[in-house]
Formats: sequence, structure tokens, C-alpha cells
Amino acid sequence: MIAAILKEPTGENRVSLLPEQAETLLKKNIDVWVEQGAGITAFASDEAYKTKGIKVAGRQQLLQTADLLFSISALTVSDLAALKPAVIIIGIFQPLYNVSLMKDWAGKGITSFSLDTIPRTTRAQSMDVLSSQANIAGYRSVLVASTLFPRYFPMFMTAAGSIPPAKVLILGAGVAGLQAVATAKRLGAVIEVFDTRPAVKEEVMSLGAKFVEVEGAADASNAGGYAVEQTEEYKKKQEARIAESVAKSDIIITTAQIPGKKAPILLSKVMIDAMKNGSVIIDLAAATGGNTAYTKNNETIVTDNGVTILGNSNLPSGMPFDASKMYGKNLVNFLQLIIDKEGGLNLNFEDDIVKGCCITYNGEIINERVKTIQAS
Repeated sequence: MIAAILKEPTGENRVSLLPEQAETLLKKNIDVWVEQGAGITAFASDEAYKTKGIKVAGRQQLLQTADLLFSISALTVSDLAALKPAVIIIGIFQPLYNVSLMKDWAGKGITSFSLDTIPRTTRAQSMDVLSSQANIAGYRSVLVASTLFPRYFPMFMTAAGSIPPAKVLILGAGVAGLQAVATAKRLGAVIEVFDTRPAVKEEVMSLGAKFVEVEGAADASNAGGYAVEQTEEYKKKQEARIAESVAKSDIIITTAQIPGKKAPILLSKVMIDAMKNGSVIIDLAAATGGNTAYTKNNETIVTDNGVTILGNSNLPSGMPFDASKMYGKNLVNFLQLIIDKEGGLNLNFEDDIVKGCCITYNGEIINERVKTIQAS
């Protein structure tokens, strides 16, 4: 079997497998090829792959030859036209938001596994790309905010006067939010955190932040780190309580997303217009609409009152080596479930992880969550 590592489109600096990780597949009797230049932006040269026994080739050759394709981003229309029959593609394809694309893939007989739909269970933790990449996003969100913020993060007492610490508000205490808390704390900020799940209160407080509580939230503890739809009554109480924290915050990091739906608006224009000149908002939910009324994906907006809003759902791409290393480890762990000891395919759909992240197979969409959205 031939497995191929494709080069990601411009703007995506990660690569599916670094040379050392690709080498582990060779030991499983899998012939591994990599597209020329695929690892350059992740600081892995073609020569580094060659020294590990990986063949470097052009994209068209890989598409026409490989049995198994690794591509973090979805393939283009021209890519699909060049694929050999019955190919298997593994990546992060956001199928809950790209149902029509998944339907096209099914029609072309492609078998696809989207690692962002892996069940978030204890057994699947070593394959959980959402968690590994969100960890990086939370870390980088604070560092990016610090470069945009026109003041210090920590408190300083100097002969020239005292500098108060930055006040940071984090909306969402999932993996990204908690890493943002830890990073902001290391930089000396005073932090408040809002989340609809009371269960995360202890984690937030253990990291040195204050937990903002709003009573009456729908239980989101089983939503895999995502937000869930809330009642109108709760939304009103939530808005009022968040508005209090927003007004005194210097930096806000938002992370709330709902699978298959537009991200909830947590920061209205009224709230943002009441913020101080020079304040910064980093919106990690930008790709699904954003958590603010101003957010535009992959753009930086500066409001009339001087609030900078950065919409960026792909911060891991800005730290490509470690992001690729963690993603590659997740991928290798997943491959152990679908490849036998002889290096052949073993698509065991009795396995809840394999079944849970397989989107298209045998000419149809088989993922139940995607099928539900398709039918609605």
C-alpha cells in the first residue's frame, strides 16, 4: 500500500506527518511518499524526508498512485478529478459544516475519515486532533493578543510610576480556553472566565482565574468541549453578566462553537462599543461565524472606538512544527486502528472510533451526525 503526504494550500503551514513520524509507517510495511515541498513551512525539508526513506514526488503522481492520502485541508476539485478509484483520504474536513462537499466525495466513491469528528472519549484521547490543536490555539491567542495590546500584561511598579495588570476575559473553558488561562496567568494578567458548564469551575480556579457564574445553563458537559443551544431566558442573563465583565476587560478571547451550526454571538456591538480604546479581542470561532458581531474570518477589524478584533480559527498554523508534530502523532495513533500488522487496510466499522470519524464510504455518507444535518 502507498500512503502519500500532500502539501497544504497557501496559508496552511502544517504538514500531516513530519519525517520521523512518516518513518514509523515504513516499519509497518507501508510505502510512504511525500509531495515536493510539503514540509517546508513546517521546517521539514524534502531532504529530511529522503533521509528517512520517504520518496518525494509531484502532486499529480501522488494523486494518481496513492491508496491512502493525508491532507489536513480538503482537496480541490482538480485534485478529486485526478484521484485513483477507491482512495482513502484522512484529514480535518469539518464535515458538519461542509455537508455538500461530503456528498460530492461520496458520489466519487471516496472513503474519507475526518479526524475532527473522532469521538471525544478516554480511549480516543491520543487521536484527538481537536484537543491537540486547540491547546496550541489557546496558547498562541494570548501571545498574539499581547503583541496587539498597547500595554503590559503584568503589574509593574517602577520609579516612573505603577502599571496595573491587564484584565483578561476568556469565554469558554475548553482545551483552548484553559490553555489561554494558563498562558495569560504566566504573563501576569488578572483573568476572568465564563463557561456554561459549572463542572469546569474547579479547573479554572486551579489555574488562578475567577469563574463567572450564570445560573440556569443547559448542560454542556457531554458536548465534547463545544457550546450547546441555551434558552432565551438564560441568554438574557448571560448577556447581562458578560456585559459587566466585558466593560472592564482589556483583552477578550472567545472560543465558543456549536457543532454544525453558526457560532453563538456572545459579544454584541453594544458591548464592544463600551470597551476601552486599545482593547483586543481574539475570536477563535471566526471560521464558523465568530462570537462577536464584528468578526470577519481571517481579518483584523478595528472599531470606531479603537477595539482590535482578530478573527482567526487557525492559530495552530502559526506554530507549524509543534502543531504538525502533535497532529502527526494523533494521525499515527488513529492509523493503528485501520491498518493491520502486514500494512494492509482493515476498516473495522465495529470500532466506535473508526465508525465515528468515517464520513463517506461505499458511495454514501455514513456518518450519522453528518446525515442528520444533511436531512435537516
